[in-house]
Amino acid sequence: MTRLILKQLLLIAIAALASLTVILKGSIAQEIQTIIPNQDNTMIESATGALSNGQGPMLFVGRTNQPQDSIRRGVISFDIANKIPAGSKITSVTLQLTLEQTPSKNQSIELHRLLKNWGEGKSFHPGGQGDRSTEGDATWIHTFYDSQLWSNPGGDFSEKVSAATTVGAQGVYTWESTSEMVADVQEWLDSPDDNFGWLILGNETISKTVKGFASSENPEPSAQPQLNVAYIEK
Repeated sequence: MTRLILKQLLLIAIAALASLTVILKGSIAQEIQTIIPNQDNTMIESATGALSNGQGPMLFVGRTNQPQDSIRRGVISFDIANKIPAGSKITSVTLQLTLEQTPSKNQSIELHRLLKNWGEGKSFHPGGQGDRSTEGDATWIHTFYDSQLWSNPGGDFSEKVSAATTVGAQGVYTWESTSEMVADVQEWLDSPDDNFGWLILGNETISKTVKGFASSENPEPSAQPQLNVAYIEK
């Protein structure tokens, strides 16, 4: 009887081990890739598109104080197709930005998928005022200064919010993964020609809501924007 029980236990153990082996062989490893922007820019409200800030150390969003009382919008993109293997399935996406200037109270900052290609020129200003637009800059009216235009001043972007988070004091903020962010990045991987990145939209309803985030040109590498993409390679 004892031998019979031992034999049965041994068979059960062998079956369990075989099942575990199948599970392990069938499991798919999930990879994580951290990507920095291939370009970013601050678009500054202007009827002529005279101002931009392609090389500035910060991206500004929101509305400034009086007397200018003008809007700032950030644009940012990441080269997904050259960082993630073609055919992969995107499972999670988070965006990390470092807030460096914050004269206003807590504000909700949204990501919206851009619908047109745009550029980053050589304009530079250390703050939010911007500088004279240069060739290739995204401006309030131009996708590429000064020959190509947005269909709508301030940029062409989806009305759907891909993600939003509330920012207040200086520090690092994360836009946590949403189904919309995952869908955006999946589309950019599958159709690289449609990858125009996101528009970063602040509170534009009242003045003194502007926020300044470190850009990809920021001298502190750890403060630069980071897109963290989890995926399964097929």
